Amino acid sequence: MNLFKDMLKDNESLFKDEIALDYDFLPKLLPYREKEQFYLANCIKPLMQKRNGKNLLIHGPPGIGKTAATRYVLRDLENETDEIYPIYINCWKKNTSFKIITEICSQIGYKFIQNKRADELMDEIKKIINKKSAVFVLDEIDKLDDMEFIYTILEEIYRKSIFLITNYKSWLNNLDERIKSRLTAELVEFKQYNAKETRGILRQRMKYAFSPGVWEDSAFEMIAKKTSDLKDIRSGLYLLKESATLAEEKASRKINKDHVKSAIEKLDEFSVKKSTGLKDDIKFILDIIKKNSHSKIGDLFQKYKKDGGSLSYKTFQRKIKKLEKGKFISVEKTEGGDEGNTSIIKYKGTTKKLTDF
Repeated sequence: MNLFKDMLKDNESLFKDEIALDYDFLPKLLPYREKEQFYLANCIKPLMQKRNGKNLLIHGPPGIGKTAATRYVLRDLENETDEIYPIYINCWKKNTSFKIITEICSQIGYKFIQNKRADELMDEIKKIINKKSAVFVLDEIDKLDDMEFIYTILEEIYRKSIFLITNYKSWLNNLDERIKSRLTAELVEFKQYNAKETRGILRQRMKYAFSPGVWEDSAFEMIAKKTSDLKDIRSGLYLLKESATLAEEKASRKINKDHVKSAIEKLDEFSVKKSTGLKDDIKFILDIIKKNSHSKIGDLFQKYKKDGGSLSYKTFQRKIKKLEKGKFISVEKTEGGDEGNTSIIKYKGTTKKLTDF
């Protein structure tokens, strides 16, 4: 009996292309979003005829392909024509007008940015882009600290489409009226993948990422079900990668259900570990939200004060924003009604997706 027959050798790997499990990876074919991609392409099409394209607010829950589908369209556009600049910016990483303006400079090839003010750089951007056209994709738009540059693009870039991507449809309600009236954005909703679509996406990535035959069917099906329950493809990609890593650590030639169970345990533990790393006042506020999920921010503040909290309302609001940024909670802004504008705060629970942090 050969005890080492089923063990990986040092120069062997279960992975064929680990990059295929990155959420930013764009496969040759992007399944189940053909309808949305076709619509996005049609909104850009007028730019090819030297006319303005449409502006869109693309919304839907996290991990359902909003970013991937939009970047896929930009990739096809770049392969189709040199007359339209495809500009993609993640506003979580570039969250001020100046950071975004310098990033646009980089993407259109303008390198002389040193010691220049934002307005000077914007003048250079206008000179370059107005010779052609541009599609501006601003992902995670709700993380942006200021919007002034959008007004400038709307007013002074001749031919453009602006795509704003967010998890929150209601974000548009609180946009500055000067910008909103000029933007006239159409709403494009991305709906969650169903169980069959989730399985198909993960199977496609599995074929890209792994050597043939390394996955036991039952192990893959366990990941597909967990991902469908969480409704976030990013969690599934994490589980595929982590399960394979655990299998390799044990020198196993097959990825089985035990490896997947261990990966799922690690995924579920992240929420608890992240929460214990919060400062005391943040944990205090999070605990109140957990007990009073779906409450108005003003009501939560009153409960916080009643339970002995000492922060001012403005500081309390900043803590809420920090919790939202960490994806411990979601904030839904509402307009109108008897009490005017307010925010509804929802606790996300201990099975939050790993990639939300």
